Amino acid sequence: MQPSQDNNQAGEDASKLYVGNLPYSMGENDLKDMFAEYGEVEECKLITDFRTGRSKGFAFVKFAEEAMASAAMEALNEQEVDGRKLFVKVARPPRPREERRSYGGDRNDRNDRRGGYSNDR
Repeated sequence: MQPSQDNNQAGEDASKLYVGNLPYSMGENDLKDMFAEYGEVEECKLITDFRTGRSKGFAFVKFAEEAMASAAMEALNEQEVDGRKLFVKVARPPRPREERRSYGGDRNDRNDRRGGYSNDR
């Protein structure tokens, strides 16, 4: 897979990269050190599982300038690290979250006749 070449999508920050297929043994500092060879890394965020704290195998790296990010993307995309071929491309902006549907309704509504336990019986 080739890095994303279309950097003109709305809201896209070409200085922020998505890095996928990372080895689970790689830490945030290791990742930052690997990308720092290509320029000033402003932010490095390794995504981890909420419950276990284990890496999910992908991260986001933000550079000070787009040229640095582009150099890192060209050099590191499809490079093998600890037996895994990295996938590096320009990160897309986060999608807006949909409102979560409430299944419980308003629990304080005493006129609710759906059944269940009630203190006023």
